[in-house]
Amino acid sequence: MTDLTELMYAVDTFYFLICGVLVMWMAAGFSMLEAGLVRSKNTAEILTKNITLFAVACTMYLVVGYYIMYSSSEGGFLPSLGFLIGGENSVDAVLSGDDAPYYSARSDFFFQVVFVATAMSIVSGAVAERMKLWAFLAFAVVMTGVIYPISGYWTWGGGWLSELGYSDYAGSGIVHLAGASAALAGVLILGPRKGKYGKDGSIYAIPGANLPLATLGTFILWMGWFGFNGGSELKLSDAASANNVAQVLVNTNAAAAGGVIAALILAKLWFRKADLTMALNGALAGLVAITADPLSPSAFGATLIGAVGGLIVVASIVALDKLKIDDPVGAISVHGVVGIWGVLVVPLSNGDASFGAQIIGILGIFIWVFAASLAVWLILKAIMGIRVSEEEEYEGVDLAECGLEAYPEFRVANVNGGSIGRGSSGHVAQGRSQPHTP
Repeated sequence: MTDLTELMYAVDTFYFLICGVLVMWMAAGFSMLEAGLVRSKNTAEILTKNITLFAVACTMYLVVGYYIMYSSSEGGFLPSLGFLIGGENSVDAVLSGDDAPYYSARSDFFFQVVFVATAMSIVSGAVAERMKLWAFLAFAVVMTGVIYPISGYWTWGGGWLSELGYSDYAGSGIVHLAGASAALAGVLILGPRKGKYGKDGSIYAIPGANLPLATLGTFILWMGWFGFNGGSELKLSDAASANNVAQVLVNTNAAAAGGVIAALILAKLWFRKADLTMALNGALAGLVAITADPLSPSAFGATLIGAVGGLIVVASIVALDKLKIDDPVGAISVHGVVGIWGVLVVPLSNGDASFGAQIIGILGIFIWVFAASLAVWLILKAIMGIRVSEEEEYEGVDLAECGLEAYPEFRVANVNGGSIGRGSSGHVAQGRSQPHTP
């Protein structure tokens, strides 16, 4: 390498790694968001799920996932399994090489591994408050090691969807729709939380324990998304790439802002209240919507794309509730329904994309991930069960699964020397009770 080439290689490798660090920081955002939107009696367990799923995702992607996704010949339907025989096809052999075009191969792996963890994080919030911890982690092994890498190979790995012309810059479909599809399969098998829906069709709100924490999580995700989308440009060291990165970050921020404004206005018009949770989901919806192509639109166009995502997420959350699909954090709506919108809107600003390829990509990703996930959930249900008992759900999965509570001071002694629980909603701090809610 010449001195200039070495400098460019170092800059692009460093940029890639820093963007990966920002995406890893999104794991903290998901943790805080979900911890804030579940009841206090389930907080420790949701935090345990989030830190452990990240570790599982990193390990499984290292062992098998990265190779399934990137070691196959282009254009195929099934990825290569050559890594199983070791040698030149082994994980260590690929990571020890630095034959990427303009950055270290190790930096590419690091950037990709935090993406698969993001996809798995989407699942944890949707199945919160009633799933067994170890059943969830068993699913994470399969999702991050096999299910996600196969659809990832079809797209970013050069498989059949890539050959077809499917366009997804940073993963509205590849990451977000995939995670939501796995979550939907789990929620359908798992069923809703006790007390969420009445026999007469009534829907009862089950508010989260800590909205400041949920808001902090949303801001962390918003910040991490700059690495998610910005890093997907893959390089920074020339003027064109630098300008592209700047455009991507401007559009990412604009879409999130549009999502917040649109979701909050719709919530005010629909519910007569400025619902904070809808504003938070609006921000995330705007981010998901622009992720499929944060480069091609103008800043104003990105704002409109995010705004439509914000409107869609509010309508989707209400619709899923009417269908009795219980998603405590709105993950299926944010990442799945809005992910579809993000993929579909790409051809409006990107002349290289086509609606036909985008629709086929959506169907391919959804059918594969949903069907494979449904099979895994059913197997886990038969082998070990996936739902905690009704008593454990009432008491909270913190005690049942982790043997500790996130907020132990919320349980106070009563006059008979016993203890007073959190009441029907599990929210002593907020003082709010919900009818028929354990």
